[in-house]
Amino acid sequence: MNTTKDDSWLYTISPKKSLIHLNFKEIWQYRDLLFLFVKRDIITLYKQTILGPLWYFIQPLFTSIIFTLVFNNIADIKVGNGIPAFLFNLAGITSWNYFSECIKGTSDTFKKNQNIFGKVYFPRVIMPMSTVVSNLIKLGIQLLVFVCFYMYFVFFTDKASHSLPQIELILLPILILLMGFLGLGLGMIISSMTTKYRDLSFLVAFGVQLLMYGSAVMYPLSLIKEKVAEGSISNFAGMLIEYNPMTIIIELFRYITLGVGDFSVLKIGFALLLSIVIFFLGLIVFNKTEKNFIDTV
Repeated sequence: MNTTKDDSWLYTISPKKSLIHLNFKEIWQYRDLLFLFVKRDIITLYKQTILGPLWYFIQPLFTSIIFTLVFNNIADIKVGNGIPAFLFNLAGITSWNYFSECIKGTSDTFKKNQNIFGKVYFPRVIMPMSTVVSNLIKLGIQLLVFVCFYMYFVFFTDKASHSLPQIELILLPILILLMGFLGLGLGMIISSMTTKYRDLSFLVAFGVQLLMYGSAVMYPLSLIKEKVAEGSISNFAGMLIEYNPMTIIIELFRYITLGVGDFSVLKIGFALLLSIVIFFLGLIVFNKTEKNFIDTV
């Protein structure tokens, strides 16, 4: 009696042959798992909280109010004629929050999911990707809040006489991709390093907070240029702030939505190139760590 043996396999799990490895076909095969992790991130984030998803609205609004009181009213930082200070700050916070949530959410991927990684196979990069995707929902809600306040200032007050969206608003999807690549790349690098150096996990929130002050979130870039010209800030510090990719992104977001800010095609190209480099560097470190992290975590 003849028997036949089917040697074909549905999946083949093998070591990665290259450090830069991103198998889109495999990720697509596991897309249901990706969306399951996205759903988990959204539901569990505010589970057993009183206000729940309302925190999506409360956090940027309260931060914008505090920034307006401290930096614009007390410190007397000018944001431009016909531009409401609250709207200026809300624009900066809305764009900054997506990047910061991405980097903080992906920076502990290995440590947070070590039990799952040690038992079940799936493309590990799905975990940080799910954080970036789930934060898109939060970004969408906060963009809606920004649009509502923009309409209020334009149609019901006379404080937004020079707040005009620009034709470059079509670049908004590119800005979101830049923030996603940048946050994902940095998050994968930090996550890989925290498998050996646990202290880094305590420094992430502090480091992101410091980075915010160097990213023109609560002040215009023109102020830094004035301080450099006056000699109050060194040229080196001014260059670090001006060519910080998040400064470029935030300034561009303010420009396309409010008509105020620094717009430069060269700077956008620089931010795009740097974001892609950081993403691939993060992917290299992530793939290298993935091979033996279970022994060190």
